[in-house]
Amino acid sequence: MLKQKRTWLSLAILLVLLAFFLGLFFYAHEDDTTGADAASLYETATVKQILTDNCQVDEAAENAYRGEQKLLVEVTSGKYSGQTFLVDNAVGILTDQAPAEVGQEVVLHISVYSDGSTAATVHTPDREWMVYLVLALFVLITVLVGGKTGAKSILGLILTVTVLICIYLPLLAKGWEPILTAFLLCSLVCVACFVILGGCSKKILCACIGTIAGMALAMLFGLLAQKLLSVDAYQAEYADALYNERLTGTPFKIRGLVVAGVIISSLGAVMDVAMSISSAMRELKTVDPGLGAKSLWRSGMNIGRDMVGTMTNTLILAILGSSLMLILYIYSMNLSWHQFISSSFVAVELVSSVASAIGVILAVPLTTLTCSLIYGMRK
Repeated sequence: MLKQKRTWLSLAILLVLLAFFLGLFFYAHEDDTTGADAASLYETATVKQILTDNCQVDEAAENAYRGEQKLLVEVTSGKYSGQTFLVDNAVGILTDQAPAEVGQEVVLHISVYSDGSTAATVHTPDREWMVYLVLALFVLITVLVGGKTGAKSILGLILTVTVLICIYLPLLAKGWEPILTAFLLCSLVCVACFVILGGCSKKILCACIGTIAGMALAMLFGLLAQKLLSVDAYQAEYADALYNERLTGTPFKIRGLVVAGVIISSLGAVMDVAMSISSAMRELKTVDPGLGAKSLWRSGMNIGRDMVGTMTNTLILAILGSSLMLILYIYSMNLSWHQFISSSFVAVELVSSVASAIGVILAVPLTTLTCSLIYGMRK
């Protein structure tokens, strides 16, 4: 009977969250003009013939190709489907292009002029199906290894990515405040993912509280570090491009994007720590029902301390690894220590990595305290 009630409660929570997300989705996409500009189109095409090819091996670029091809292609999508175009393919490391082959699928950039005439160039190779293949392999491996739990985690991941891409980004384009919006959506996504994974139970409740509290502290520390270091998203990568979009009418609020990124990047790691501690303490209570709050607190902290080092290391290395090429470029400039340590790059990365790590670290005592109070209650 209790299990049935929990199942219905889980379904009710998920339905309420789904309704909320759908409402936000439709609000975020009202008056959506994406794709309305017909002056520039991107369509897939098949290479039918290579008319000229002067591509050569560029030894300076580690034997990559450099040059230009003139191709005859047939469009395979959109309103120009079935039509042939004579296009240029600029090959080189700066154009993200490799020499095309007959039969290869490519993405065309088609420019439509006011008099109705068109011109097209090769934009990139068509990677769509390869992207689907990589994602399918990821899903397959996750389900094979994780079984039913792995399948549930995939559902949670799909929900998370959908909310961030289809709701959060359009809301930012409408001028919503990035930090509070990220915190709200990540908190709701956290609840939904945990309910999908484990239903409604004390274990899930403790994990949710620990995760949301950890994210909140990561957000607060990010704001503090941003203030102390006199840095914000205007010193981050792509700030100029977003500022230009803002000047053309898209009301992005750029300044808070670094801290919003802290919230999003810390979500997965904080959820991992919170769920691991909550599960472990639940097992301790099951094995020894007589454990009180103090004993649970000590055991939980011992478990959590072992997790802090590895999870913090993982999180910071993931953030630094994603910026490896930029770090290598800065290293090659032979900057002095004072120039390097005071650079905006170091400040922005410090805010991102340390604030996220703080969220993970503080999730340990917060989740442990929550579990101690809830599991340690006398019946």
